[in-house]
Amino acid sequence: MKTAWTRALGATVIALALAAVTSAQDLPALKVKAIGLNSNTVASDIDEKTFWTKTIPEASKGRISADFVPIDQSGIKDFQIARISKLGATDFAAGDISKLAGDDPVFEGCDLAGLALDIRTARKACEAWKPVMAKVLEEKFGTKLLAIGTNPPQVFWCRVPLSGVADLRGKKVRVFNKTMTDFINAVGGTTVSLPFGEVVPALQRGVVDCAVTGTLSGNTAGWPEVTTHLYPLYMGWSINYQSVTLPSWQKFDAKARDFFVDQFRKLEDTMWKTGTAAVADAENCNFGKDPCKMGKKAKMTLVQVSDSDKKRHRELMENVVLTNWGKRCGRECAQRWNDTVGKVVNLRIPVDKI
Repeated sequence: MKTAWTRALGATVIALALAAVTSAQDLPALKVKAIGLNSNTVASDIDEKTFWTKTIPEASKGRISADFVPIDQSGIKDFQIARISKLGATDFAAGDISKLAGDDPVFEGCDLAGLALDIRTARKACEAWKPVMAKVLEEKFGTKLLAIGTNPPQVFWCRVPLSGVADLRGKKVRVFNKTMTDFINAVGGTTVSLPFGEVVPALQRGVVDCAVTGTLSGNTAGWPEVTTHLYPLYMGWSINYQSVTLPSWQKFDAKARDFFVDQFRKLEDTMWKTGTAAVADAENCNFGKDPCKMGKKAKMTLVQVSDSDKKRHRELMENVVLTNWGKRCGRECAQRWNDTVGKVVNLRIPVDKI
């Protein structure tokens, strides 16, 4: 015999299911355009692709669909995505947040080279800095920030042998943001800025000796075929963002906006979970171990990060990377960082030196 509690629970479940159906049916019919992250990243291949081609259509009961394309298949350069969004060429757009630093250094604030040495800290740091980035994104690009996610840690892939950070001196190293440039210059290396898709031929031709990218994105893009040594001295996480242009957002009715806010909140959690799983999987894949589910088995040589390298890493982070970024961002920005991200990572920018 069913108890009153059981009947009430069943009625609640049915009511919630009916409410979900009703809510989806009440959504306007929309066809949106979305430009995503680089297709070689797990955030795009596993999360974004599913989100736009399956999750959104199913959750909206077919009312909302999208023309989705990863940025490397769109003909657009990474650093151009926010400007393209501002021009109204797409409704939704995603990108590496640090690629916006050329327009405003604030976007480097939660992903400075060596700031977070584990993924949990990386998320906490970016959640603390998220309101600051959201405000600047709206003011400068007319774009609303909907979610932030991550890739596995950004490390060194080298086509030449090395034993530690000292061996980066004199090396030509591919980087993709200013904070990495600060670090490489400080250890005596020369930086080369290259789009992700141009790195493999650059390594093949010897244009660069080493290149920085994620432990899994490098694997899936074939970097083990043109490099031999992997040095896991973390240079950040390639934090990514998901956004919608304000003109598009303002055209959506309230039900559609609520729908997207809820879906992107779920996507954000999914991306961080995928990133966490990818950290361990990449370690296995790059060194020929099981399980290797997201990448391809390779036989990279692991260059251990010594205690002295860890100490040097920390010193450069505190004395060079943080201070240089603080100067680019300004005193007020640096103080805001100290009050937010700084408290998460237990670091402080010397505002008196800016």
